[in-house]
Amino acid sequence: MMSNAVMPKPCKILSVEKESNLEYTFRVETDIVPEHGQFLQLSIPKVGEAPISVSGFGEGYMDFTIRSVGKVTKEMFDLREGDNLFLRGAYGKGWPVEQFQGKEVVVITGGTGLAPVRSMLHKFHNEDYTKSVHLISGFKNEEGILFSSELENWKNKFNTTYTLDSDTKEGWETGFVTSHVKNIPFESFENNYEVIVVGPPMMMHFTALECLKNGVPEDKIWVSFERKMSCAIGKCGHCRIDEEYVCLEGPVFNYSKAKDLLD
Repeated sequence: MMSNAVMPKPCKILSVEKESNLEYTFRVETDIVPEHGQFLQLSIPKVGEAPISVSGFGEGYMDFTIRSVGKVTKEMFDLREGDNLFLRGAYGKGWPVEQFQGKEVVVITGGTGLAPVRSMLHKFHNEDYTKSVHLISGFKNEEGILFSSELENWKNKFNTTYTLDSDTKEGWETGFVTSHVKNIPFESFENNYEVIVVGPPMMMHFTALECLKNGVPEDKIWVSFERKMSCAIGKCGHCRIDEEYVCLEGPVFNYSKAKDLLD
């Protein structure tokens, strides 16, 4: 009997952790093993569903860091440990992790853009997979900081720059992530590097331009699009940009293609 590609399955919530006033991380019991950077459709019966990137996974569980921005996610915030969250997926193309092996990797994130790269950063932190990692993570203000303990841990192995758009905080920079791109020693990488940029569309646009200004070729930049993926299997067309279905061809794109994907 064929399995239904769009049938959600109930999965037990193992824990709920408050990251900020607007973001919670839900750890859900599941045997689904995603790729770094993929997304799933999370749903509550009779309420609706939402596409959410995987922010972590391990044996028997997945993490989803969810921002309360609409009806469905608001209802999810009322769920507690032991309740069921309905999952289907995983969908889409994740990060080309094999392409990053043995290279200098630059990761630049804005706000919740840290979530889709979190599981991959764990891999880079726990294994000698890359030659080095330069991580620039920016948040709007101190209240919006995600994964505080992990940000501290990553300082031990990565070259880190953490910045707040306008707030001041001890040990942190002030300003947008774009102002720190010039400090990355791209020339010393001898062309053996890749750049990952994730965040709101405007942040990704201007960060990519800043990278290009600093001599980074287009094909070394990778981005992740957040779209309204409804069916997640390329049928409904809600996530289409030009001729590309983000749910199938993305959410991860090389910038050489992403630069032309305009609404």
